[in-house]
Amino acid sequence: MKVAIQGIRGSFHDIAAHQYFSDTDIELVCCNSFEQVFDTMKADDTCTGLIAIENTIAGSLLHNYELLRESGVTIVGEHKLHIEHSIMCLPSDKMQDIVEVNSHPVALMQCRHYLAQHPQLKIVEADDTAGSAERIARLQLHGHAAICHAQAAPRYGLKVIETDIEDNKHNFTRFLVLTDSWNADRLREPYQTNKASIVFTLPHEEGSLSQVLSIFSFYKINLTKIQSLPIIGREWQYLFYVDVTYSDYLRYRQSIDAVLPLIKELRVLGEYRAVD
Repeated sequence: MKVAIQGIRGSFHDIAAHQYFSDTDIELVCCNSFEQVFDTMKADDTCTGLIAIENTIAGSLLHNYELLRESGVTIVGEHKLHIEHSIMCLPSDKMQDIVEVNSHPVALMQCRHYLAQHPQLKIVEADDTAGSAERIARLQLHGHAAICHAQAAPRYGLKVIETDIEDNKHNFTRFLVLTDSWNADRLREPYQTNKASIVFTLPHEEGSLSQVLSIFSFYKINLTKIQSLPIIGREWQYLFYVDVTYSDYLRYRQSIDAVLPLIKELRVLGEYRAVD
């Protein structure tokens, strides 16, 4: 199975993909951007995609919501990955030799306290966590260290100086598993789902959102997330991205039918199994 991810081998997307598809032999398609992930899936509709959608510390990846809606692909699963950061360098270097640390800006932000204990380090932002490790190894950059997952170290021949350097130990990223709609039922059991992601717009009228939420409540549909994004070119109008969970698939479908008269546009982005 081909799986497109943002980042390179050893990245958090790589780790999440191998954890989610642990029983499947997968071929990674490494992409430089999230846009390229969707372009890859569009060019090859047999290719599955995996993208980060939110982090417990950094929040939602808003641009990915837009890419997901515009792409037309279907969500068939989710995965939650515990984010653990390590600092690593070339095998012959020691911590006292390090003068510069490289990583993605979010990873650097999540390790602020550790970096504050080493004020001598020059902090340089990079496009990717594992990419920083790969660059240090490829260019043999003595005195440089990368912050990324510990699994990147053996892959690129680096030495881990210290593990678990993240500030918050309750740091998780949620990933979505995506595929072309024709392929969706092969990757999930359609009627054994208990979670759905939907997107809709509302008329610019008082109480329109509360009416929709009241209907979901009546049908015992639990809202686990609601994210609004402005509609470009339509002043004060918004797209609402909503995640719901349910124990009865029929009641869930009835709730969707019930809110349709109150909604201008609605699309089910995917139905899948929730993970704890």
